[in-house]
Amino acid sequence: MPRVIFHKNGQTYTDEVKAGSNLVVRAGIKQFPFPHLSYECGMGKCARCACKVVAGAEHLPPPNWKEKKQLGERLEQGYRLVCQLWLEHDIELRQEAAA
Repeated sequence: MPRVIFHKNGQTYTDEVKAGSNLVVRAGIKQFPFPHLSYECGMGKCARCACKVVAGAEHLPPPNWKEKKQLGERLEQGYRLVCQLWLEHDIELRQEAAA
C-alpha cells in the first residue's frame, strides 16, 4: 500500500492508501486520511488540488494535457494535479494554504 506524506500549514500527515487510489476521489467519499487537502472539481479544470511533489515523482506518469494546461511552468517546479494521479507508490506532497 502506498504511503502518503502530506504537508500543509506547517503540519505533516502520514498514512497509507490502497494501491490505485486517487486522493481527491477518496476525499470526496470521505475515505481520505488527510482532511486538509484542498480540491474542487476533481477533473483537472480548476487546479485547486495542485501540490508540489517532494518525493516519489519518479514513479508518476508524465503530466497529461490537463496538467500541462493548468500548471504550465509550475510543472517544472514539481507541481502536479492530485486529481489526475492514481497512486501506486509512496509519495510526499506539499500543498500551500488556499489564498
